[in-house]
Amino acid sequence: MIFTIQGEPHGKGRPRVTRGGKHTYTPKKTKEYENLVKQSFIAECGNQEPFETHVKMSLYMVFKVPKSASKKNRELMLNGTIRPTKKPDIDNIIKSVADGLNGLAYLDDKQIVEIKAIKWYGENPRINVVISKIDICI
Repeated sequence: MIFTIQGEPHGKGRPRVTRGGKHTYTPKKTKEYENLVKQSFIAECGNQEPFETHVKMSLYMVFKVPKSASKKNRELMLNGTIRPTKKPDIDNIIKSVADGLNGLAYLDDKQIVEIKAIKWYGENPRINVVISKIDICI
């Protein structure tokens, strides 16, 4: 399964607690991004049956070059010499995508046993996602 999530990558926000402390909820931005992940998957992968076995996920995250970057730094960013070390953290982006695909690409994100995640700069911000089954033989 291969698909692209268009736009700047977003990380999963921390759960919030109501003032009384009785209820927790997911932040609105996180819900919206997870819905974008779902919509992107459905648009490009259709209604495929979710994997029921071990899964490998690869995420190629592309961030827009900051407008404040000098011409020299912009070139270094686009050729991969300078890589993004800004927020969101790579693990929060992984979590956001993995949770958004529960029930679609796989039954549950606990099936992910191998992951590759890379952050780059580019002209078109996005996340390219590749999900594949792994047959484990020991």
